[in-house]
Amino acid sequence: MKRVHNFSAGPATLPLTVLEKAQEELVNYRNKGASIVEMSHRSPEYTEVNEQATSRLRNVLGVGDEWEVLFLQGGASSQFMMVPQNFLNSGRTANYIDTGAWSVKAIKEAKLFGSVHTSFSDKDGNYSHIPTDSELTFADGAIYTHFTSNNTIFGTQFHSEPDGGGAPLVCDASSDFLSRPLKMDKYGLIYAGAQKNLGPAGVTVVMVKKSFLEQQRTEAIPTILNYNTHVNKLFNTPPVFAVYMVNLVLEWILEMGGLQAFVKLNDEKASLLYGEIDSDDFYRGTVEKAARSKMNVTFRLESEDLEKKFLSEAANHDLVALKGHRSVGGIRASIYNACEPASVEALVSFMQEFRKQNG
Repeated sequence: MKRVHNFSAGPATLPLTVLEKAQEELVNYRNKGASIVEMSHRSPEYTEVNEQATSRLRNVLGVGDEWEVLFLQGGASSQFMMVPQNFLNSGRTANYIDTGAWSVKAIKEAKLFGSVHTSFSDKDGNYSHIPTDSELTFADGAIYTHFTSNNTIFGTQFHSEPDGGGAPLVCDASSDFLSRPLKMDKYGLIYAGAQKNLGPAGVTVVMVKKSFLEQQRTEAIPTILNYNTHVNKLFNTPPVFAVYMVNLVLEWILEMGGLQAFVKLNDEKASLLYGEIDSDDFYRGTVEKAARSKMNVTFRLESEDLEKKFLSEAANHDLVALKGHRSVGGIRASIYNACEPASVEALVSFMQEFRKQNG
């Protein structure tokens, strides 16, 4: 069986053992004579999957039932709207830290519901910088402070939680969720599209702290967009297969040693790749070194023609999905949890050979 070195930014590579287990169980789940995707979402089989995934996620992050865990649909983009719809109104303000395209989209949606204070924006710097706490400003009495922890397009990342200015943090953690431990006491809500580190596309994990949910606005909220609707019961048909896959990935994370194991693994992969980029000026990183993402490594070559050649020859070596986001171009290697060190090693080896032939 051929498996390429997959550097896709999302949907991204998944652990091979998880895929193999899903393959084994797909047609006949637990000897029930049917697939999990053919069973009712209210069946005992799916109920077990949902409850197990919830328990495993709390276990991985070291939290208890003070955190509600929801498996919703619509991607992180739906949460750009759902968060402010639940917590903002004309009399409330939220802080938003603008570090890239996804932050901009979140700010646009929030302004439909209440006031937005932009705590920081690096738009003029082409989003190459992650702010220090001293660079942030905050509105008095803000209900929350929103940030995007990792920016897939530009290749930047917060390496620790920013100051919230006295307000709980709300985080779009889509592309680095479960790649490292979090200081959960700083957060009110965390959301993440699963298709980076946690599973396939189709499900969005939302974790909301009960004490933060008590701050929900009192105005009417459409039923399916109200977090409490989903806290109180399984309201609508969930993305069954995607949640099933999330549960298997969480099992794999625990078997691998939890988040601390991935801190070490991801540090090693990122150090190897950035070390090659920094070895001379043939490859050029696109963001400040202090802001570099350990999930999405972005770099350029001296011309777009040379970049096209790089991508073409890389594909011939089974190094795929390395093209940068269409809005910025260049090269992007996404090295999420499930990206094997052998894949990064293969990419670095190719980069060295490509430099010899084209430098």
